Formats: sequence, structure tokens, C-alpha cells
Amino acid sequence: MIPRLKEEYNKKIIGDLQRKFSLKNKYMVPKFIKVVLNMGLGLDANDKKKLQNCIVDVSLISGQKPIVTKFKKSISNFKTRRGTAAGVKVTLRGNKMYEFIDRLTNIALPRIKDFQGLSLKGFDNHGNYSFGIKEHIIFPEINFDKVDQIRGMDITLATTSKDKKSSFALLEAMNFPFKKKKEKKGVN
Repeated sequence: MIPRLKEEYNKKIIGDLQRKFSLKNKYMVPKFIKVVLNMGLGLDANDKKKLQNCIVDVSLISGQKPIVTKFKKSISNFKTRRGTAAGVKVTLRGNKMYEFIDRLTNIALPRIKDFQGLSLKGFDNHGNYSFGIKEHIIFPEINFDKVDQIRGMDITLATTSKDKKSSFALLEAMNFPFKKKKEKKGVN
């Protein structure tokens, strides 16, 4: 079964963006390549039980088993050892990616307390967008009673876009809630 957001993208958003940017064909329209979820653990990564809880939480959120990332260097000030666990990471592609984006924009982000919108500063020069979430419990798959600790999460959306403008138009068409620019008050 095709995810709802992917179907909407194919039927409506491609045509809208093609007209907006005056593109010659539909294959020039920006699209999502992958979504990367990353949860760093810090000092909690040494505790096997906490690491296992994070693996379970991220797999519930993404629908896919994450990999455990390891430190590449030993740094004494950060109390890290080379080869020990640093966090968990999962890369979503295809239908799972579109289902996650749909749940993120329509269910998870509106559940954030005092949510003002996503920052416009998260775009890089290659058309990708990254942002962080302070509480992973905003996702409905997570049972709040079974969570041992509230953790943050980084989400990166990789697109085929070559610039910030077309990437922003794609995310806006996909219903991402961005902060509105504040109007400057005139001095009389």
C-alpha cells in the first residue's frame, strides 16, 4: 500500500513545484532521498540497559532496528573511549520514510509543548534540513510510563534539492510547520 504522503506528493506536489520553479520535467522537482534519526547517549551509552532502552524506543519510532554508533577517538575530557557506544542511528528510505514524515508533521510536532514552529536556520547549502527534538516522547508509539529517561533526538531530511529555496518549498508543501518571520515595527 502506498503511503498517503507519497501519493499526495506524486499527484499534487510535483505539479505545483514544477510550475512554481518553471522546471522542464517532473524529474527536476526536489524529492526526499532519506531521513536519518540520531539519538546520542553521552555517558549513558556505557550502561547496557539504557542503551537497550534507546534501541527499543528508536525502533518503535522508526519501525526499523537502529545501529549502535561507536566513538572513533578517545577523548579524556569527554570521558569517551574509542570503540565504545556513542548512540543509536537509523536511516529511513522509501515508504517507511514517507510514513515517518507524515507522522512527524501531523502527530508528533503538534504534541510539543509551546511549539512555535521549526527554525529556518536548519537548511544547509546542499538542500538538506536538520533539526532537533528535546523529548522523544512526543511520538505516540512511545509509552510514557515505560520510559526511563527523556532523551533528545536529531532528525536530518536529505533531499535532491540543490539550494535552500527549493528545499524549503518542498518541506512547506509537505506541511512542515515553520516559524513565521517577525514583522519589524516601524519607528514613528
